[in-house]
Amino acid sequence: MPDPTKINVLFVCNRNQWRSATGEQMWRNHANLWVRSAGTSPSAKRTVNKGGILWADVIFVMEEKHKCRLRAQFTQLLLYIDIQVLDIPDDYQFMDGALVEILKATVGAYLKLDTCY
Repeated sequence: MPDPTKINVLFVCNRNQWRSATGEQMWRNHANLWVRSAGTSPSAKRTVNKGGILWADVIFVMEEKHKCRLRAQFTQLLLYIDIQVLDIPDDYQFMDGALVEILKATVGAYLKLDTCY
């Protein structure tokens, strides 16, 4: 049975290779979060789907274009889902130190988390 006190967080980028996968990796063991990641591209490692959207309490997208793609594909499902645009360009590799710091500062502050572990 899912823990109702945990927040379901979905990270989204293009191909679910670097940025969103880093977000998932950073918070995957956090006591207050359930975390997943996906991509908007058909060639993504894990593609955003209806189940992921319905599961999420909050969705962190890396760029405005990801939010637009989600809204175009899942218009009705996203009416009451919190979507936050992080404005993180596709300039980082998986677990890049600078990317980790940006995610800590933005996601951590939004969710009021002291740590990602």
